[in-house]
Amino acid sequence: MYVRDAKNRDEVWLLDRIEEMGLDDTAFRSRDYVIAVDEDSSSKAGFGRIRLHATDEGDRKQSGRREVEVAEDVCELTSIGVLESWREQGVGAHVVERLIEYARDKGFETVYALTDRGGYLAQFGFTAISEDDLPPVLQERLSEKREETAPKAKPMKLRVGQFRMPDRLRERFKQAAKAEVVPDEVSPEDFGIDSEKATYKYDTGS
Repeated sequence: MYVRDAKNRDEVWLLDRIEEMGLDDTAFRSRDYVIAVDEDSSSKAGFGRIRLHATDEGDRKQSGRREVEVAEDVCELTSIGVLESWREQGVGAHVVERLIEYARDKGFETVYALTDRGGYLAQFGFTAISEDDLPPVLQERLSEKREETAPKAKPMKLRVGQFRMPDRLRERFKQAAKAEVVPDEVSPEDFGIDSEKATYKYDTGS
């Protein structure tokens, strides 16, 4: 199992999985994603995204003989998904790790997340923060996300240098294998049949 950058050819697969899982696809760009792939079967197991938000805030920096205002982007971790047959095997954790590495390579010291799964991200070092501590662009984003995909989303923040990968998740990832998903047993009630009144074997209700 390994995690790679998404390619243009992954776009349809990503959009289908995002829709299936009810995740956020706002301003979708496949190049913002990474994908976990099983190296033996080439099966895609999970994915996630780093989204960069431009802000009106910035630092004064010297350009030639004059100072200019340089906008400072905000980095958001979002749209983490793992296929059902690959869950509980550290796939999501390694998707998160690759995204944090990406943020660090881009020069970010802080990564934000707006999530209703704070307990999951906390194990990597994310901490809850107040809405007032969010950059303005993410305060607006939080309101939108609560309206559209995650009503209970709360803000979290990670100092990139404080990211940690739990040993148990690293070990699971090394041994990750696709599990067989057993469909739920179908009951007569699923077909609108009253099991207390129906007389089997070929009752038509007449």
